[in-house]
Amino acid sequence: MPTIDKAIDAWVQRWRQRLDLPLRVVWGTGNTDGAPRAWDLGRFDEPKVVITVRDVAALSALLNPSLDSLGEAYVEGHLDVEGDIDDVLAMAHALVRDNAAHAGSTTLLQRVVKGLKHNRKLDREAIQYHYDVSNDFYATWLDPAMVYSCAYFEHGDEDLASAQRKKIDHILTKIRLQPGHTLLDIGCGWGALVLRAAQKFGARCVGITLSQAQYELARQRVAEAGLTDRIEIRLQDYRDVEGTFDRITSVGMFEHVGLQHLPQYFRIIRDRLAPDGWAMNHGITTTDPADGETPYGGGRFIDKYVFPHGELPHIATVLRTMQEGGLEAFDVENLRRHYARTLTLWSRNFEGQSQRLRGMVPERIWRIWRVYLAGCAWAFEHDQIALYQVLCRPAGRSAQELPWSRRWIYDAQPGA
Repeated sequence: MPTIDKAIDAWVQRWRQRLDLPLRVVWGTGNTDGAPRAWDLGRFDEPKVVITVRDVAALSALLNPSLDSLGEAYVEGHLDVEGDIDDVLAMAHALVRDNAAHAGSTTLLQRVVKGLKHNRKLDREAIQYHYDVSNDFYATWLDPAMVYSCAYFEHGDEDLASAQRKKIDHILTKIRLQPGHTLLDIGCGWGALVLRAAQKFGARCVGITLSQAQYELARQRVAEAGLTDRIEIRLQDYRDVEGTFDRITSVGMFEHVGLQHLPQYFRIIRDRLAPDGWAMNHGITTTDPADGETPYGGGRFIDKYVFPHGELPHIATVLRTMQEGGLEAFDVENLRRHYARTLTLWSRNFEGQSQRLRGMVPERIWRIWRVYLAGCAWAFEHDQIALYQVLCRPAGRSAQELPWSRRWIYDAQPGA
């Protein structure tokens, strides 16, 4: 296919002039004699990454690369990649940054607030699409407690299981959870937080999720722990919860709410919170002050393949809508470095169990998750997205009720 060869020749020459990458591109069908052709984008003895083009559908992604176009070509099997996943991500970002800088257009950098409509049906379907892959799939690369959110590395050298336990203790200590308190956990996952809250802090808990798979395993874990009298797991939308609670936590859930619905979301938390209660919102935020997507098409890839209808607010938007919902922010902590580390460990676990994982799910699903975990680790590392814990309480309360300092967060022993 001489026309395709010429297009790749021109593409390679353009990049060689601007970059020197240890990257090799192989056109799988090759010349008319059937032999594959290969192009090197740099000067090296051995490439760190090899991209094999399987069909012409991958060429548009290579000729005008963005994270979503390259990711889609990989997920759909139009191209294959060989090499360490971190090197793959480094090559991809080098290509898309250079392309954006020389494109003469803002198309690849455009960050548009989608303004998607959220309703109960769409939210439930989005949650089930992401979380109901299978419990065994998640258990293969998560920690034993299956905590699927940013861990807390107090010293930086903790293993994943220890860091996840410290994250839960960090949250429960921040909200000043005491024996006998009632706790609502919005988006309870597989139950790790409510189990810890009941076992170590003596709380009475309700955990809610929209994932059938999470609901079933969380209930099983509660029963196995002998805590059915202290923990109730519900398959329930947060908008349908009634009553009041001394403490409320929401960990890795509000990314699904939608920007336009944040004031209502925080108002519901306020309405469910006791007058002297404390709440914690732990969630991913964009670093774009305009609440836009992550750059170079990364956000579009995640929206299409990973988190349908997800929207990330800037921390300024979180604080504003929290106040609009009747909550006063008291403590704001940025855990971006912690999530970069968490995702790196998840990605390493995923790579180390690739053969097993590929046997669990279709190839397309395996490719989606491989790119997603490594890509998000990159995004947190390079300040494209962040993770904030915001401790809050009902607005309008007397200043006399507020602590003088944050000392209790760091001095208290778990469960004390």
